[in-house]
Amino acid sequence: MGSHSYGLRDFPLGGRLVGPGRPAYVIAEAGSNHNRDLVTAKRLIDVAAEAGADAVKFQTYTAEGLYSRNTPTMSYLKDADLLEQQESVWDLIKRVEIPWEWHGDLAEHAKGCGIDFLSTPFQEEAVDLLESLDVPAYKIASYEVNHLPLIGKCAATGKPLLISTGMASLGDIERALDTANGAKADQIAILHCAINYPPKFADLNLRAITTLAAAFNIPIGWSDHSMGHTADVVAVALGACIIEKHFTLSRDQPGPDHPFALEPKELAAMVTAIREAEASLGVSVKRVTEAEAEMYVLGRRSLVAARDIAIGAALTRDDIAIKRPGTGVPVHELEQILGRRAARPITSDEVLTWADFV
Repeated sequence: MGSHSYGLRDFPLGGRLVGPGRPAYVIAEAGSNHNRDLVTAKRLIDVAAEAGADAVKFQTYTAEGLYSRNTPTMSYLKDADLLEQQESVWDLIKRVEIPWEWHGDLAEHAKGCGIDFLSTPFQEEAVDLLESLDVPAYKIASYEVNHLPLIGKCAATGKPLLISTGMASLGDIERALDTANGAKADQIAILHCAINYPPKFADLNLRAITTLAAAFNIPIGWSDHSMGHTADVVAVALGACIIEKHFTLSRDQPGPDHPFALEPKELAAMVTAIREAEASLGVSVKRVTEAEAEMYVLGRRSLVAARDIAIGAALTRDDIAIKRPGTGVPVHELEQILGRRAARPITSDEVLTWADFV
């Protein structure tokens, strides 16, 4: 690993380039927070666009294609009381799956809002549906990183792949990337992710973003289930090129993805914080910036006459005060000016220059 790249260092996505040093591509993840209501789904698209996200994303699956009816229930669903009475995981997924006939409507609505439309396919038939809508990229969920046939089918479309890596080892990631490369994909990003809903901050391990960048030499992102946007700002500072975050119209609604999702104002605040973080990173050179130029001159100190100095008088330390502004002889040249004779009468509090002495 690290000896070669598994794809391009940057690639076009949604009309702009995604990669190191470029603005993070922000995906607002609607997930199942549409509550199987088309009006709600469209409102989610509106909110994502209003917040300044680059893309809105849903999830395309069926209960039949996703889970065995014999799947044990996840503890977080029980702990958060997200299951209805006597409801199995399969029943829950059936209740929140997005009707496939909505996709065309949603994609058209997103286009009208000026935001990219994405949806994560969880089965191979979903790729066919999404290809018919000409989605700009394919997101592979963390749970599907070992679903190599699905990765291969998405890769074969020629569209960019965004592969989440929650629970994945470097070996798992290599297999996924090898599968994508085998299908001729070279526009690939991998997204660090911590699986839990929500995860503890101590479990996010965001420094893995730099590890993944060094290991695979392709754009690295961050798929986030944590509360607030602290982790997203940190991820951008560590070099994340893509940020994915769940959002909802209200956390008070019933459903598995609402409790850890951002509400509309919080989503907008996250996008603002990310853009502020990017602007604040600047460049690695330590220098006086243009914004600092005035205060560099007026706010720093230089040498000033501490009292009246007669023409021809030899300058002593008692003649010199160190004050603002910084337009006179620099403070670090104090020893060099001592003993010089005044070329003219100098009034107390005058800023001293080399021209004042012989």
